[in-house]
Amino acid sequence: MIHKLAGKKAPIEILEDIEVLLKAYYTNKPNIQEQTQKVSFGTSGHRGSSLKTSFNENHILAITQALCEYRKNAGITGVMHIGIDTHALSTPAQISALQVFLANEVRCKIAQKSEYTPTPVISFTILESNKNSNFLNDGIVITPSHNPPGDGGFKYNTPNGGPADSDITSFIENRANEILLNNLLDVKRINKNEIFTSNFLEAYDFITPYVKALDSIIDMNSIKEANLKIGVDPLGGSGLEVYKKITEIYGIKLDIVNEKIDPTFSFMSCDHDGKIRMDCSSKYAMASLIKLSNKYDIAFANDPDFDRHGIVTKSVGLMNPNHYLSVVIWYLFSNRDWKNGLGIGKTLVSSSMIDKVVNSLEKKLYEVPVGFKWFVDGLFKGTLAFGGEESAGASFLRKNGSVWSTDKDGIILNLLAAEITSKLKKDPGEIYQEFEEKFGKSYYRRVDAPASFEQKTKLKNLSIEDITSKTLANEEIENIYTNASGNNASIGGLKVTTKNGWFAARPSGTEDIYKIYAESFINEEHLDLLIKEAQDLVSKSIKK
Repeated sequence: MIHKLAGKKAPIEILEDIEVLLKAYYTNKPNIQEQTQKVSFGTSGHRGSSLKTSFNENHILAITQALCEYRKNAGITGVMHIGIDTHALSTPAQISALQVFLANEVRCKIAQKSEYTPTPVISFTILESNKNSNFLNDGIVITPSHNPPGDGGFKYNTPNGGPADSDITSFIENRANEILLNNLLDVKRINKNEIFTSNFLEAYDFITPYVKALDSIIDMNSIKEANLKIGVDPLGGSGLEVYKKITEIYGIKLDIVNEKIDPTFSFMSCDHDGKIRMDCSSKYAMASLIKLSNKYDIAFANDPDFDRHGIVTKSVGLMNPNHYLSVVIWYLFSNRDWKNGLGIGKTLVSSSMIDKVVNSLEKKLYEVPVGFKWFVDGLFKGTLAFGGEESAGASFLRKNGSVWSTDKDGIILNLLAAEITSKLKKDPGEIYQEFEEKFGKSYYRRVDAPASFEQKTKLKNLSIEDITSKTLANEEIENIYTNASGNNASIGGLKVTTKNGWFAARPSGTEDIYKIYAESFINEEHLDLLIKEAQDLVSKSIKK
């Protein structure tokens, strides 16, 4: 059900009270007997709200101490690169983290001039720093991504530049909860007033080296020569200075339609549920840029930590992320001189249009569970040319086939849309329409359904034998998966496929819901039936 405020500018009465939020960060103390107040690392780190006592000073102190202990055990003795986004809780969380890192004599680099640093810039910097170093360097990004203004988040990127795998996050999570249970007695920390005089802290220009290297992955010259009208909305996020630096270094004219940094994100249009959410893949959150689509040859936006992309074209308006990823894969493999044998990574809940495009290119598809971490090793080693998620996150290799970033990079995905438009004289939306003519039209949707903790656990542990039905939406079931076909890793749920459709179901890591993703290549009615039967089938299985 779409909220009455969806797509409308956020009214003042729903704006976050930043003063109350920050006070709660320091005063609310978690009770880890409560499941929702424990440290919990999902696919994108630990997230929560200070008002719900799920993201507070004690959490960050404990997580950072646990991370220091992990680094010591793993022999990681180099620089910790620290990025933050523009959420209100990110700055105090950075202070808390620095208190602990510096007390543990971890060398840290933070952005100069109190600037913000996008996730992909941290990933890029880690990889660059490790090229000629005698020590392993890593990083953190303090961000809850596109989540509402009242949320905070903390994620760890290992020396390979990518988000930490579950064995690492499990150690940090478990150790942090032990530290909380022990009333922080194991936490080493310095006073706040000692932070900026510490010999272990350095202010660093993260942005300039990243921007200077962009022409190794994007044809920046073709964009400049095409003299496109390009609109950019940073959505109040951490990469505003990146786009300014692009104009400065490459002379590409970018019309930044909103330069405002405001922790309430008062300039946003409300999302589908009436909440403020900086989701650059949502037509409701992106309403203000969509209205300007006819003004530009191509326009784009990012979420607050800039790991996601949102592409707005004249032809179709805001592109569905699945549609754009299909175009990106086709374009890259048609216009990059990469070696043969490179894989193309997609999550199992991404559109099967990608499968059709990959098959037409006669390339190798690598399908994995949800989470960008599954692409890290392939991108790092140069065996995967591309890795992408249906939630508008992706990265790919440089023009020479070497690694660029091993975390999602919304900046290069946006710039690639400008390269495509400049080179082909048509925008990505027009190209996707050609795919529909060739491969058929995709009808795709994600819905949420309520589920208790016990039911989510059952869903996570379903086996193929639990599904007894032979048909789905009037078609014979062809395959049932509980492990991804690309790497045989557990889905944490299941995927069921037929000739012209599929659904996948998996529990949410943070909410009392499970998610159903479904796609039909027949019509909307078939998609509705797919979703209904999927819900019935899953509901029956988890209520046994």
